[in-house]
Amino acid sequence: MNEDEPEPGLPTRPELIELMTELGGNATVPTRFKVITDTSDFFRVGYNDVVVLNSTPFWVKGYEKEGRFGLDDEPKYWVRRAVELRGGATRILKLVFHETFTTRIGDVEIKCFRSPRKEARILDLVREHPNFMHGRWVLDRAGNNVRILEFIRGKRYDVMVDELAGDHEEYFHRHFSGVFKTYIEMVRAIKFLHDHGEKHGDIRRDHILWDRETGTPRWIDFDYNYEHGESMFAFDLHGLGNILIYLAGRGDVLVPELYQLQPEIYNRLIGEDLSISYRNRVANLQKVYPYIPDSLNLIMRHFSVGAPIFYENTGQMLDDLAVAQGDLEKLSGGA
Repeated sequence: MNEDEPEPGLPTRPELIELMTELGGNATVPTRFKVITDTSDFFRVGYNDVVVLNSTPFWVKGYEKEGRFGLDDEPKYWVRRAVELRGGATRILKLVFHETFTTRIGDVEIKCFRSPRKEARILDLVREHPNFMHGRWVLDRAGNNVRILEFIRGKRYDVMVDELAGDHEEYFHRHFSGVFKTYIEMVRAIKFLHDHGEKHGDIRRDHILWDRETGTPRWIDFDYNYEHGESMFAFDLHGLGNILIYLAGRGDVLVPELYQLQPEIYNRLIGEDLSISYRNRVANLQKVYPYIPDSLNLIMRHFSVGAPIFYENTGQMLDDLAVAQGDLEKLSGGA
């Protein structure tokens, strides 16, 4: 069927133009635009095109960008920002994109892959949970699983932490106790997934947004899955560990920078002090910041090269986080 002649039951081109006009005025209506019901080739979906899903038209206004390390600002052409023409709400359309890559934790190689069905399943699971992005999913005309996500207005949480004033010692004693409470809240949210037999799959610090409308931190982007052995949740746990190390250090403490700028600290380090995920980062942060309590440092050392044991589940980690929280509250005067 010609895309200029929508299927029966779908909005006609004059109806779409009328909706566009109501939202933005005559000047915003494009002279030409495609009406797309099959999103198999997401590169065809362009600016000002209209994607129709279950008879609901979405006016495409842009694409999202990658935040993964080394790929900042890389376009994600399968993730489109759009306006729901009936009502005017901003939505994120995640189209089907099958991607695989391999990563390592220590000597263990892990195969990761995108799974739209997994993300759709989790969207159903977390529909009422405040610490996750929300949305719905539909199948387009070709059977592609498209996720329609609510747009979260707010900053990345790690960026907010980076912007706190003062040197590290001031940050740690004045602000970190509050940061740590937020972190525990997010670990509990991941435990909710794990308790229901699901995993996030791509736990990174840029996947926590602070929703300024609700004042709530929220996990985003859970379409990655991974092949796991005996420990189903190990990759998620290591992601949580990496975030904790980043927050406790208010940034990654990099070995090359210590070598150049703080050789007296660099000379105290041994191989076991480094992150098992990223060998150029320090996990045993107490060697850099001696005021970090033992209880907190012990948790971070679970994610170091020298760790004798690892956490098997989020419950174990939360038990240790509760002990560290008590020590941090003492340091900050019960704040």
